[in-house]
Amino acid sequence: MRKLRELRRLYQIGRTLFDYGLDELIPARLQIWPARMARKSLFWLKNKHPDLSRGKRIRLTLEQLGPVFIKFGQMLSTRRDLLPPDIAEELALLQDRVPPFDGKLARQQIELSLGQPIEALFDDFDENPLASASIAQVHTARLKTGQEIVIKVIRPGIKRVIDADVSLMHSMATLIARLVPERSSRLRPVEVVEEYRKTLLDELNLLREGANAIQLRRNFEGSRTLYVPEIYSSYCHENVLVMERIYGIPVSDTDALIANGTNMQLLAERGVEVFFTQVFRDSFFHADMHPGNIFVSYEHPEDPQWIGIDCGIVGTLNRDDKRYLAENFLAFFNRDYRKVAELHVESGWVPSDTKVEEFESAIRTVLEPIFEKPLSEISFGHVLLNLFNTARRFNMAVQPQLVLLQKTLLYVEGVGRQLYPQLDLWKTAKPFLEDWMQKQVGYKAVINGVREKAPYWAEKLPEIPELVYDALRQAKLQQRQMAGLYEHNATHHRRRGQGQYLLVMGASTLLASTLLLGMDESRLALSGMVLTLVVWWLGWRRVTQ
Repeated sequence: MRKLRELRRLYQIGRTLFDYGLDELIPARLQIWPARMARKSLFWLKNKHPDLSRGKRIRLTLEQLGPVFIKFGQMLSTRRDLLPPDIAEELALLQDRVPPFDGKLARQQIELSLGQPIEALFDDFDENPLASASIAQVHTARLKTGQEIVIKVIRPGIKRVIDADVSLMHSMATLIARLVPERSSRLRPVEVVEEYRKTLLDELNLLREGANAIQLRRNFEGSRTLYVPEIYSSYCHENVLVMERIYGIPVSDTDALIANGTNMQLLAERGVEVFFTQVFRDSFFHADMHPGNIFVSYEHPEDPQWIGIDCGIVGTLNRDDKRYLAENFLAFFNRDYRKVAELHVESGWVPSDTKVEEFESAIRTVLEPIFEKPLSEISFGHVLLNLFNTARRFNMAVQPQLVLLQKTLLYVEGVGRQLYPQLDLWKTAKPFLEDWMQKQVGYKAVINGVREKAPYWAEKLPEIPELVYDALRQAKLQQRQMAGLYEHNATHHRRRGQGQYLLVMGASTLLASTLLLGMDESRLALSGMVLTLVVWWLGWRRVTQ
Protein backbone atom coordinates (compact mmCIF):
# COMPACT_ATOMS: atom_id res chain seq x y z
CA MET A 1 0.00 0.00 0.00
CA ARG A 2 2.83 2.36 0.90
CA LYS A 3 4.61 1.64 -2.41
CA LEU A 4 1.38 2.35 -4.27
CA ARG A 5 1.06 5.74 -2.54
CA GLU A 6 4.66 6.55 -3.39
CA LEU A 7 4.15 5.66 -7.06
CA ARG A 8 1.01 7.80 -7.12
CA ARG A 9 2.95 10.72 -5.60
CA LEU A 10 5.81 10.23 -8.07
CA TYR A 11 3.34 10.39 -10.93
CA GLN A 12 1.76 13.52 -9.42
CA ILE A 13 5.17 15.21 -9.23
CA GLY A 14 5.95 14.31 -12.83
CA ARG A 15 2.53 15.47 -14.03
CA THR A 16 2.95 18.83 -12.25
CA LEU A 17 6.39 19.34 -13.79
CA PHE A 18 5.01 18.62 -17.25
CA ASP A 19 1.83 20.68 -16.69
CA TYR A 20 4.03 23.74 -16.19
CA GLY A 21 6.41 22.75 -18.98
CA LEU A 22 9.54 22.60 -16.84
CA ASP A 23 10.94 19.86 -19.07
CA GLU A 24 11.11 22.47 -21.85
CA LEU A 25 13.58 24.51 -19.75
CA ILE A 26 16.21 21.75 -19.89
CA PRO A 27 18.84 22.56 -22.57
CA ALA A 28 18.73 20.18 -25.54
CA ARG A 29 22.36 19.13 -24.99
CA LEU A 30 21.40 17.76 -21.57
CA GLN A 31 18.38 15.79 -22.81
CA ILE A 32 19.66 12.23 -23.20
CA TRP A 33 17.70 10.02 -25.59
CA PRO A 34 16.13 7.72 -22.92
CA ALA A 35 14.70 10.80 -21.20
CA ARG A 36 13.39 12.17 -24.51
CA MET A 37 11.73 8.86 -25.32
CA ALA A 38 10.17 8.66 -21.85
CA ARG A 39 8.83 12.19 -22.25
CA LYS A 40 7.28 11.44 -25.63
CA SER A 41 5.57 8.37 -24.19
CA LEU A 42 3.68 10.67 -21.80
CA PHE A 43 2.08 12.52 -24.73
CA TRP A 44 -1.10 13.39 -22.81
CA LEU A 45 0.86 15.54 -20.32
CA LYS A 46 1.39 18.91 -22.00
CA ASN A 47 2.42 22.39 -20.96
CA LYS A 48 -0.81 24.07 -19.86
CA HIS A 49 0.80 27.44 -19.10
CA PRO A 50 2.94 28.39 -22.12
CA ASP A 51 2.01 32.06 -21.67
CA LEU A 52 3.68 32.31 -18.23
CA SER A 53 7.32 33.28 -17.75
CA ARG A 54 9.77 30.53 -16.83
CA GLY A 55 10.31 31.99 -13.35
CA LYS A 56 6.59 32.01 -12.61
CA ARG A 57 6.17 28.47 -13.92
CA ILE A 58 8.96 27.25 -11.61
CA ARG A 59 7.46 29.08 -8.61
CA LEU A 60 3.93 27.80 -9.21
CA THR A 61 5.25 24.25 -9.65
CA LEU A 62 7.03 24.35 -6.31
CA GLU A 63 3.98 25.87 -4.60
CA GLN A 64 1.72 23.16 -5.96
CA LEU A 65 4.08 20.35 -4.96
CA GLY A 66 4.10 21.42 -1.32
CA PRO A 67 6.41 22.39 1.57
CA VAL A 68 9.34 20.07 0.82
CA PHE A 69 9.72 21.66 -2.63
CA ILE A 70 8.93 25.18 -1.39
CA LYS A 71 11.81 24.87 1.10
CA PHE A 72 14.12 24.00 -1.78
CA GLY A 73 12.89 27.03 -3.72
CA GLN A 74 13.44 29.29 -0.71
CA MET A 75 17.05 28.20 -0.51
CA LEU A 76 17.60 28.76 -4.23
CA SER A 77 16.04 32.23 -4.01
CA THR A 78 18.95 33.51 -1.91
CA ARG A 79 21.53 32.48 -4.51
CA ARG A 80 21.16 35.32 -7.00
CA ASP A 81 24.76 34.72 -8.02
CA LEU A 82 23.76 31.25 -9.26
CA LEU A 83 20.35 32.03 -10.82
CA PRO A 84 19.08 34.30 -13.63
CA PRO A 85 17.42 37.44 -12.16
CA ASP A 86 13.91 36.60 -13.44
CA ILE A 87 13.92 33.19 -11.71
CA ALA A 88 15.45 34.54 -8.49
CA GLU A 89 12.78 37.27 -8.28
CA GLU A 90 9.94 34.76 -8.63
CA LEU A 91 11.43 32.30 -6.13
CA ALA A 92 11.76 35.14 -3.62
CA LEU A 93 7.94 35.19 -3.49
CA LEU A 94 8.07 31.74 -1.86
CA GLN A 95 9.56 33.24 1.29
CA ASP A 96 6.33 34.57 2.77
CA ARG A 97 3.72 34.78 0.01
CA VAL A 98 2.57 31.19 -0.29
CA PRO A 99 -1.23 31.02 -0.84
CA PRO A 100 -2.92 31.13 2.62
CA PHE A 101 -5.54 28.79 4.01
CA ASP A 102 -8.90 30.00 5.35
CA GLY A 103 -8.63 32.19 8.46
CA LYS A 104 -11.69 30.47 9.94
CA LEU A 105 -9.75 27.19 9.89
CA ALA A 106 -6.91 28.98 11.69
CA ARG A 107 -9.34 30.21 14.36
CA GLN A 108 -10.73 26.69 14.85
CA GLN A 109 -7.24 25.21 15.16
CA ILE A 110 -6.17 27.81 17.74
CA GLU A 111 -9.29 27.25 19.86
CA LEU A 112 -8.98 23.46 19.60
CA SER A 113 -5.28 23.54 20.59
CA LEU A 114 -5.63 26.03 23.48
CA GLY A 115 -9.00 24.74 24.67
CA GLN A 116 -10.69 28.15 24.90
CA PRO A 117 -12.47 30.61 22.60
CA ILE A 118 -10.10 33.11 21.04
CA GLU A 119 -12.00 36.01 22.62
CA ALA A 120 -11.22 34.60 26.09
CA LEU A 121 -7.48 34.69 25.35
CA PHE A 122 -6.84 37.48 22.87
CA ASP A 123 -8.27 40.74 21.58
CA ASP A 124 -8.44 42.01 17.99
CA PHE A 125 -7.74 38.63 16.34
CA ASP A 126 -7.49 39.17 12.58
CA GLU A 127 -8.66 36.25 10.44
CA ASN A 128 -6.78 37.68 7.46
CA PRO A 129 -3.24 36.31 7.71
CA LEU A 130 -0.32 38.70 8.04
CA ALA A 131 1.93 36.24 6.18
CA SER A 132 1.65 32.73 4.84
CA ALA A 133 4.48 30.25 4.38
CA SER A 134 4.83 26.63 3.33
CA ILE A 135 4.15 25.04 6.73
CA ALA A 136 2.27 27.68 8.73
CA GLN A 137 0.68 31.10 8.52
CA VAL A 138 0.62 34.05 10.89
CA HIS A 139 -2.30 36.11 12.29
CA THR A 140 -2.16 39.27 14.40
CA ALA A 141 -3.88 39.84 17.76
CA ARG A 142 -3.34 41.41 21.20
CA LEU A 143 -2.91 39.91 24.64
CA LYS A 144 -5.40 41.03 27.28
CA THR A 145 -2.58 43.23 28.60
CA GLY A 146 -2.56 45.15 25.31
CA GLN A 147 0.74 43.66 24.05
CA GLU A 148 0.74 43.23 20.26
CA ILE A 149 1.38 39.64 19.24
CA VAL A 150 1.39 37.32 16.24
CA ILE A 151 -0.07 33.82 16.33
CA LYS A 152 1.54 31.19 14.15
CA VAL A 153 -0.70 28.26 13.13
CA ILE A 154 0.32 25.02 11.42
CA ARG A 155 -1.43 24.31 8.13
CA PRO A 156 -4.14 21.65 8.54
CA GLY A 157 -3.10 18.24 7.14
CA ILE A 158 0.43 19.39 6.32
CA LYS A 159 2.12 16.53 8.20
CA ARG A 160 0.49 13.96 5.95
CA VAL A 161 1.81 15.74 2.85
CA ILE A 162 5.34 16.01 4.26
CA ASP A 163 5.36 12.36 5.38
CA ALA A 164 4.37 11.26 1.88
CA ASP A 165 7.12 13.30 0.17
CA VAL A 166 9.83 12.32 2.65
CA SER A 167 8.80 8.67 2.38
CA LEU A 168 9.19 8.92 -1.41
CA MET A 169 12.59 10.60 -1.00
CA HIS A 170 13.65 7.84 1.41
CA SER A 171 12.62 5.11 -1.03
CA MET A 172 14.50 6.79 -3.88
CA ALA A 173 17.58 7.25 -1.68
CA THR A 174 17.45 3.56 -0.70
CA LEU A 175 17.17 2.58 -4.37
CA ILE A 176 20.15 4.75 -5.27
CA ALA A 177 22.15 3.22 -2.41
CA ARG A 178 21.45 -0.28 -3.80
CA LEU A 179 22.07 0.55 -7.46
CA VAL A 180 25.31 2.51 -7.00
CA PRO A 181 26.77 1.35 -3.66
CA GLU A 182 30.25 2.65 -4.50
CA ARG A 183 28.94 6.24 -4.75
CA SER A 184 26.37 5.89 -2.01
CA SER A 185 29.05 5.15 0.56
CA ARG A 186 30.34 8.67 -0.11
CA LEU A 187 27.09 10.55 -0.77
CA ARG A 188 25.16 8.73 1.99
CA PRO A 189 21.74 9.56 0.47
CA VAL A 190 19.71 7.65 3.08
CA GLU A 191 21.42 9.47 5.97
CA VAL A 192 20.95 12.87 4.29
CA VAL A 193 17.24 12.23 3.72
CA GLU A 194 16.85 11.05 7.33
CA GLU A 195 18.52 14.25 8.56
CA TYR A 196 16.16 16.30 6.38
CA ARG A 197 13.16 14.34 7.68
CA LYS A 198 14.10 15.11 11.30
CA THR A 199 14.55 18.76 10.39
CA LEU A 200 11.07 19.01 8.83
CA LEU A 201 9.38 17.15 11.70
CA ASP A 202 11.06 19.49 14.17
CA GLU A 203 9.63 22.43 12.24
CA LEU A 204 6.11 20.97 12.56
CA ASN A 205 6.36 21.10 16.37
CA LEU A 206 5.86 24.75 17.36
CA LEU A 207 6.72 23.99 20.99
CA ARG A 208 10.18 23.06 19.78
CA GLU A 209 10.35 26.25 17.71
CA GLY A 210 9.38 28.26 20.79
CA ALA A 211 12.13 26.63 22.84
CA ASN A 212 14.65 27.31 20.07
CA ALA A 213 13.62 30.98 19.94
CA ILE A 214 13.94 31.32 23.71
CA GLN A 215 17.46 29.83 23.56
CA LEU A 216 18.51 32.07 20.67
CA ARG A 217 17.05 35.14 22.40
CA ARG A 218 19.01 34.32 25.54
CA ASN A 219 22.24 33.83 23.56
CA PHE A 220 21.91 37.35 22.07
CA GLU A 221 20.34 39.13 25.03
CA GLY A 222 21.52 42.75 25.04
CA SER A 223 23.24 42.33 21.67
CA ARG A 224 23.25 45.17 19.11
CA THR A 225 23.56 42.71 16.22
CA LEU A 226 20.52 40.41 16.56
CA TYR A 227 17.11 40.67 18.21
CA VAL A 228 14.80 37.66 18.68
CA PRO A 229 11.13 38.35 19.62
CA GLU A 230 9.81 37.22 22.97
CA ILE A 231 7.84 33.95 23.12
CA TYR A 232 4.71 33.72 25.30
CA SER A 233 5.05 30.07 26.31
CA SER A 234 1.82 29.86 28.31
CA TYR A 235 -0.18 30.31 25.08
CA CYS A 236 1.85 27.85 22.99
CA HIS A 237 0.96 24.39 21.73
CA GLU A 238 2.41 21.95 19.19
CA ASN A 239 0.22 23.60 16.52
CA VAL A 240 0.18 27.18 17.84
CA LEU A 241 2.96 29.64 18.68
CA VAL A 242 2.36 33.08 20.22
CA MET A 243 5.14 35.65 20.15
CA GLU A 244 5.82 39.37 20.33
CA ARG A 245 4.97 41.28 17.17
CA ILE A 246 7.96 43.04 15.67
CA TYR A 247 8.13 45.91 13.19
CA GLY A 248 11.03 45.89 10.79
CA ILE A 249 12.04 46.24 7.18
CA PRO A 250 12.19 42.93 5.25
CA VAL A 251 15.84 42.28 4.49
CA SER A 252 14.93 41.66 0.85
CA ASP A 253 13.54 45.23 0.49
CA THR A 254 16.82 46.97 -0.25
CA ASP A 255 15.09 50.13 -1.49
CA ALA A 256 13.31 50.58 1.86
CA LEU A 257 16.55 49.90 3.75
CA ILE A 258 18.42 52.51 1.73
CA ALA A 259 15.55 55.00 2.13
CA ASN A 260 15.76 54.47 5.89
CA GLY A 261 19.44 55.42 5.82
CA THR A 262 20.71 51.93 6.70
CA ASN A 263 24.46 51.37 6.72
CA MET A 264 24.33 48.53 4.17
CA GLN A 265 27.96 47.48 4.48
CA LEU A 266 27.76 47.21 8.26
CA LEU A 267 24.43 45.37 8.00
CA ALA A 268 25.91 42.77 5.61
CA GLU A 269 29.03 42.33 7.74
CA ARG A 270 26.91 41.92 10.87
CA GLY A 271 24.98 39.16 9.12
CA VAL A 272 28.24 37.25 8.71
CA GLU A 273 29.19 38.02 12.32
CA VAL A 274 25.84 36.78 13.62
CA PHE A 275 26.21 33.53 11.71
CA PHE A 276 29.74 32.75 12.89
CA THR A 277 28.86 33.75 16.47
CA GLN A 278 25.98 31.30 16.51
CA VAL A 279 28.08 28.49 15.04
CA PHE A 280 31.37 28.86 16.90
CA ARG A 281 30.47 30.64 20.13
CA ASP A 282 27.11 29.03 20.86
CA SER A 283 27.12 25.82 18.76
CA PHE A 284 23.45 26.66 18.14
CA PHE A 285 22.49 28.39 14.90
CA HIS A 286 19.34 29.48 13.10
CA ALA A 287 19.37 27.21 10.04
CA ASP A 288 16.53 28.76 8.03
CA MET A 289 17.81 32.28 7.45
CA HIS A 290 16.10 32.96 4.14
CA PRO A 291 14.93 36.57 3.59
CA GLY A 292 11.35 35.82 4.67
CA ASN A 293 12.62 35.13 8.19
CA ILE A 294 14.88 38.17 8.54
CA PHE A 295 14.03 41.81 9.16
CA VAL A 296 16.02 44.91 10.03
CA SER A 297 15.02 47.26 12.82
CA TYR A 298 13.82 50.74 11.83
CA GLU A 299 15.74 52.18 14.76
CA HIS A 300 19.38 53.30 14.58
CA PRO A 301 19.88 52.67 10.82
CA GLU A 302 23.51 53.78 11.16
CA ASP A 303 23.99 50.94 13.69
CA PRO A 304 21.61 48.36 12.13
CA GLN A 305 20.21 45.43 14.07
CA TRP A 306 18.98 42.18 12.55
CA ILE A 307 15.67 40.67 13.69
CA GLY A 308 15.33 36.89 13.37
CA ILE A 309 12.07 34.96 13.42
CA ASP A 310 10.92 31.39 12.65
CA CYS A 311 13.42 29.30 14.62
CA GLY A 312 11.84 25.98 13.66
CA ILE A 313 15.06 24.73 12.09
CA VAL A 314 18.25 25.06 14.12
CA GLY A 315 21.58 23.32 13.84
CA THR A 316 24.17 22.24 16.37
CA LEU A 317 27.77 21.10 16.06
CA ASN A 318 29.89 19.00 18.36
CA ARG A 319 33.29 20.19 19.57
CA ASP A 320 35.28 18.14 17.02
CA ASP A 321 33.29 19.26 13.96
CA LYS A 322 33.45 22.87 15.13
CA ARG A 323 37.23 22.69 15.59
CA TYR A 324 37.81 21.07 12.19
CA LEU A 325 35.58 23.63 10.47
CA ALA A 326 37.34 26.60 12.04
CA GLU A 327 40.75 25.21 11.14
CA ASN A 328 39.57 24.51 7.58
CA PHE A 329 38.24 28.04 7.15
CA LEU A 330 41.47 29.58 8.43
CA ALA A 331 43.55 27.32 6.21
CA PHE A 332 41.46 28.44 3.23
CA PHE A 333 41.91 32.10 4.15
CA ASN A 334 45.68 31.59 4.49
CA ARG A 335 45.86 29.51 1.30
CA ASP A 336 47.42 26.65 3.26
CA TYR A 337 46.18 23.82 1.03
CA ARG A 338 48.39 21.22 2.72
CA LYS A 339 46.63 21.94 6.00
CA VAL A 340 43.20 21.67 4.33
CA ALA A 341 44.10 18.25 2.89
CA GLU A 342 45.50 16.98 6.20
CA LEU A 343 42.42 18.15 8.12
CA HIS A 344 40.10 16.31 5.73
CA VAL A 345 42.05 13.10 6.30
CA GLU A 346 42.32 13.56 10.08
CA SER A 347 38.59 14.22 10.42
CA GLY A 348 37.69 11.12 8.42
CA TRP A 349 35.90 13.17 5.75
CA VAL A 350 38.08 11.48 3.12
CA PRO A 351 39.49 7.91 3.36
CA SER A 352 42.57 7.47 5.53
CA ASP A 353 44.57 6.05 2.60
CA THR A 354 44.13 9.28 0.58
CA LYS A 355 47.44 10.61 -0.71
CA VAL A 356 47.71 14.01 0.96
CA GLU A 357 50.02 15.39 -1.74
CA GLU A 358 47.55 14.59 -4.52
CA PHE A 359 44.60 15.98 -2.56
CA GLU A 360 46.57 19.14 -1.77
CA SER A 361 47.41 19.60 -5.45
CA ALA A 362 43.75 19.16 -6.49
CA ILE A 363 42.57 21.73 -3.92
CA ARG A 364 45.24 24.20 -5.07
CA THR A 365 44.12 23.75 -8.69
CA VAL A 366 40.57 24.76 -7.72
CA LEU A 367 41.34 27.63 -5.35
CA GLU A 368 44.38 29.44 -6.74
CA PRO A 369 42.56 30.85 -9.82
CA ILE A 370 39.74 32.00 -7.54
CA PHE A 371 42.09 33.79 -5.15
CA GLU A 372 43.63 35.64 -8.07
CA LYS A 373 40.39 37.65 -8.24
CA PRO A 374 39.67 40.51 -5.85
CA LEU A 375 38.31 39.01 -2.64
CA SER A 376 35.04 40.91 -3.01
CA GLU A 377 34.37 39.03 -6.27
CA ILE A 378 34.77 35.57 -4.79
CA SER A 379 31.52 33.68 -4.26
CA PHE A 380 31.71 31.18 -1.44
CA GLY A 381 28.89 29.30 -3.17
CA HIS A 382 31.10 28.75 -6.22
CA VAL A 383 34.03 27.78 -4.01
CA LEU A 384 31.90 25.14 -2.25
CA LEU A 385 30.61 23.73 -5.54
CA ASN A 386 34.14 23.47 -6.99
CA LEU A 387 35.47 21.90 -3.81
CA PHE A 388 32.66 19.34 -3.76
CA ASN A 389 33.48 18.38 -7.36
CA THR A 390 37.14 17.96 -6.40
CA ALA A 391 36.36 16.04 -3.20
CA ARG A 392 34.16 13.64 -5.20
CA ARG A 393 37.28 12.37 -6.99
CA PHE A 394 38.78 11.51 -3.61
CA ASN A 395 35.65 9.75 -2.30
CA MET A 396 34.86 12.43 0.25
CA ALA A 397 31.90 11.28 2.36
CA VAL A 398 28.95 13.62 2.80
CA GLN A 399 28.62 14.74 6.43
CA PRO A 400 24.85 14.86 7.18
CA GLN A 401 25.42 16.94 10.32
CA LEU A 402 27.03 19.65 8.14
CA VAL A 403 24.31 19.85 5.48
CA LEU A 404 22.32 22.44 7.48
CA LEU A 405 25.47 24.46 8.08
CA GLN A 406 26.37 24.52 4.39
CA LYS A 407 22.83 25.53 3.45
CA THR A 408 22.79 28.31 6.06
CA LEU A 409 26.17 29.64 4.97
CA LEU A 410 24.88 29.89 1.41
CA TYR A 411 21.80 31.73 2.73
CA VAL A 412 23.98 34.18 4.64
CA GLU A 413 26.28 34.92 1.75
CA GLY A 414 23.35 35.25 -0.66
CA VAL A 415 21.55 37.73 1.58
CA GLY A 416 24.78 39.59 2.36
CA ARG A 417 25.68 40.06 -1.29
CA GLN A 418 22.14 41.19 -2.06
CA LEU A 419 22.51 43.91 0.58
CA TYR A 420 26.09 44.87 -0.22
CA PRO A 421 27.48 43.35 -3.45
CA GLN A 422 31.04 44.16 -2.42
CA LEU A 423 30.71 42.00 0.72
CA ASP A 424 33.98 40.20 1.44
CA LEU A 425 32.87 37.14 3.37
CA TRP A 426 36.44 35.97 3.81
CA LYS A 427 37.80 39.24 5.20
CA THR A 428 34.80 39.65 7.52
CA ALA A 429 34.99 36.12 8.93
CA LYS A 430 38.76 35.70 9.26
CA PRO A 431 39.35 37.91 12.37
CA PHE A 432 36.43 36.27 14.15
CA LEU A 433 37.75 32.76 13.46
CA GLU A 434 41.32 33.67 14.42
CA ASP A 435 40.11 35.06 17.73
CA TRP A 436 37.95 31.97 18.32
CA MET A 437 40.88 29.63 17.61
CA GLN A 438 43.11 31.54 20.03
CA LYS A 439 40.45 31.07 22.68
CA GLN A 440 40.43 27.33 21.98
CA VAL A 441 44.16 26.55 21.84
CA GLY A 442 46.11 29.60 23.10
CA TYR A 443 46.64 31.17 26.49
CA LYS A 444 43.07 32.47 26.35
CA ALA A 445 41.90 28.85 26.33
CA VAL A 446 43.73 28.26 29.63
CA ILE A 447 42.24 31.41 31.17
CA ASN A 448 38.75 30.53 29.96
CA GLY A 449 39.12 26.99 31.24
CA VAL A 450 40.11 28.24 34.69
CA ARG A 451 37.24 30.75 34.64
CA GLU A 452 34.72 28.04 33.70
CA LYS A 453 35.96 25.64 36.36
CA ALA A 454 36.37 28.26 39.11
CA PRO A 455 32.76 27.98 40.47
CA TYR A 456 33.10 24.20 40.67
CA TRP A 457 36.45 24.48 42.45
CA ALA A 458 35.05 27.08 44.84
CA GLU A 459 32.17 24.72 45.67
CA LYS A 460 34.60 21.90 46.41
CA LEU A 461 37.11 24.05 48.36
CA PRO A 462 35.64 23.34 51.88
CA GLU A 463 35.83 19.62 51.15
CA ILE A 464 39.52 19.69 50.16
CA PRO A 465 40.99 18.82 53.66
CA GLU A 466 38.70 15.81 53.99
CA LEU A 467 39.38 14.78 50.40
CA VAL A 468 43.17 15.05 51.01
CA TYR A 469 42.85 12.96 54.22
CA ASP A 470 40.80 10.31 52.41
CA ALA A 471 43.27 10.26 49.53
CA LEU A 472 46.26 9.82 51.89
CA ARG A 473 44.47 7.08 53.82
CA GLN A 474 43.56 5.30 50.61
CA ALA A 475 47.14 5.67 49.38
CA LYS A 476 48.50 4.14 52.62
CA LEU A 477 46.00 1.30 52.45
CA GLN A 478 46.88 0.65 48.83
CA GLN A 479 50.56 0.73 49.74
CA ARG A 480 50.00 -1.96 52.37
CA GLN A 481 47.96 -4.00 49.94
CA MET A 482 50.65 -3.67 47.31
CA ALA A 483 53.34 -4.70 49.79
CA GLY A 484 51.32 -7.77 50.81
CA LEU A 485 50.67 -8.61 47.19
CA TYR A 486 54.36 -8.22 46.38
CA GLU A 487 55.35 -10.50 49.27
CA HIS A 488 52.78 -13.07 48.19
CA ASN A 489 54.05 -12.99 44.61
CA ALA A 490 57.67 -13.24 45.76
CA THR A 491 56.86 -16.30 47.94
CA HIS A 492 54.89 -17.86 45.10
CA HIS A 493 57.77 -17.37 42.63
CA ARG A 494 60.29 -18.74 45.16
CA ARG A 495 58.24 -21.91 45.81
CA ARG A 496 57.66 -22.34 42.11
CA GLY A 497 61.40 -22.15 41.48
CA GLN A 498 62.05 -24.72 44.19
CA GLY A 499 59.37 -26.99 42.72
CA GLN A 500 60.88 -26.79 39.25
CA TYR A 501 64.32 -27.61 40.72
CA LEU A 502 62.92 -30.72 42.50
CA LEU A 503 61.20 -31.88 39.31
CA VAL A 504 64.52 -31.68 37.46
CA MET A 505 66.24 -33.57 40.32
CA GLY A 506 63.51 -36.25 40.11
CA ALA A 507 64.20 -36.66 36.40
CA SER A 508 67.91 -37.10 37.18
CA THR A 509 67.30 -39.80 39.82
CA LEU A 510 64.91 -41.56 37.43
CA LEU A 511 67.63 -41.63 34.77
CA ALA A 512 70.21 -42.95 37.31
CA SER A 513 67.76 -45.64 38.52
CA THR A 514 67.23 -46.78 34.94
CA LEU A 515 71.01 -47.14 34.45
CA LEU A 516 71.38 -49.09 37.72
CA LEU A 517 68.56 -51.42 36.67
CA GLY A 518 70.50 -52.15 33.48
CA MET A 519 73.55 -53.05 35.59
CA ASP A 520 71.52 -55.59 37.62
CA GLU A 521 71.66 -53.33 40.68
CA SER A 522 67.94 -53.84 41.31
CA ARG A 523 68.01 -52.88 44.99
CA LEU A 524 69.71 -49.56 44.31
CA ALA A 525 67.48 -48.99 41.28
CA LEU A 526 64.34 -49.53 43.36
CA SER A 527 65.60 -47.10 46.00
CA GLY A 528 66.29 -44.54 43.29
CA MET A 529 62.78 -44.84 41.86
CA VAL A 530 61.25 -44.38 45.32
CA LEU A 531 63.43 -41.29 45.77
CA THR A 532 62.25 -40.05 42.33
CA LEU A 533 58.61 -40.34 43.32
CA VAL A 534 59.23 -38.51 46.62
CA VAL A 535 61.16 -35.68 44.92
CA TRP A 536 58.50 -35.32 42.18
CA TRP A 537 55.71 -35.23 44.75
CA LEU A 538 57.50 -32.45 46.72
CA GLY A 539 58.20 -30.52 43.49
CA TRP A 540 54.59 -30.82 42.26
CA ARG A 541 53.29 -29.47 45.60
CA ARG A 542 55.49 -26.37 45.41
CA VAL A 543 54.63 -25.66 41.77
CA THR A 544 50.85 -25.88 42.33
CA GLN A 545 50.66 -23.96 45.63
